[in-house]
Amino acid sequence: MAPITRRSFVPMLALAGTPLLSMPLAVQAQSPWPARPVKLVVPQGAGSGSDVIARLLSDRLAQQLGQAVVVENNPAANGLVALGAVAKAPADGYTLVLAGVSQIAFNPALYKSLPYDPLKDFTFLAPVADTPFVLVTSNRSGIKTFAQFLEQAKAKSGELTFGSAGIGNSTHIAMELIAATAGVKLMHVPYKGSAAALTAVLAGEVDAMVSVVGPALPQVQSGKVQAVAVLGATRVPQWPQVPTVKEAGLNVPPMPGWYAIAGPARLDPKIVASFNAALQKVMADPAVKARLAELSLPAMSGGEAEIRRRAVDDQAFWSAFISRNNIRVE
Repeated sequence: MAPITRRSFVPMLALAGTPLLSMPLAVQAQSPWPARPVKLVVPQGAGSGSDVIARLLSDRLAQQLGQAVVVENNPAANGLVALGAVAKAPADGYTLVLAGVSQIAFNPALYKSLPYDPLKDFTFLAPVADTPFVLVTSNRSGIKTFAQFLEQAKAKSGELTFGSAGIGNSTHIAMELIAATAGVKLMHVPYKGSAAALTAVLAGEVDAMVSVVGPALPQVQSGKVQAVAVLGATRVPQWPQVPTVKEAGLNVPPMPGWYAIAGPARLDPKIVASFNAALQKVMADPAVKARLAELSLPAMSGGEAEIRRRAVDDQAFWSAFISRNNIRVE
């Protein structure tokens, strides 16, 4: 064996130390997700349907993941800002979004350019819930049935008012679908969020609005507004006496909205699997099931493939409808 000299010992020492120096980086790279709080962006304001869902899930997801899940509301520009930011975020699983049909299916037809591509810039992690809509009217309007709503819409062409959570929001597009199918003209009054629009209906500032069922439930049950028709394939369990729009005589396609959790494109499949495992446990929680049932938010089934299928189908249908009816965001 050759003797170890001072000259040969120094390089050997450097090589021997290399694994020790690099070990923290290797351990850090292999740290299980999540190693810090996860941000869940909601592209709507406080009190909206997606906000209610996000806050229902966030604490329980945190318990399953072992890290806080922080809800961040960003309703600017009908979700353009929120989804644009998530699309550009690092694909590390720490920035997610509770996206809905408005941002995925409506916005591509409403805006000439988007800061994101709904089908290319996201990894869809998991479906969450379908969101049936209901047409509610103010007591001041005197409208108590869907037939009366159509009668007044025809008699007051362009004067019957409806509120929405903003131009291009699902609460806006749903009413446009009713108007186009019935051949009537309505006056649109957009508000900054669904809570503000529902407050306007309560005050009689507008005659009607299409609302997600959950936020409208207490107002209908207390008699402060009237539920006249459900925009879905079936009636809502809480209001068995309220017909669907089709049952009320208008052959309009069912319009359930939906929410799904997404992250930036190219998200690690291991992160997707970990998140889905946690979400499945949360969705199986009896308390969560009961609360979703109270809000008439049926849980969606399927995985990323099912969300993509719905996203593609809805984008095709609503793009054609929005273009045909010349609905634009000014």
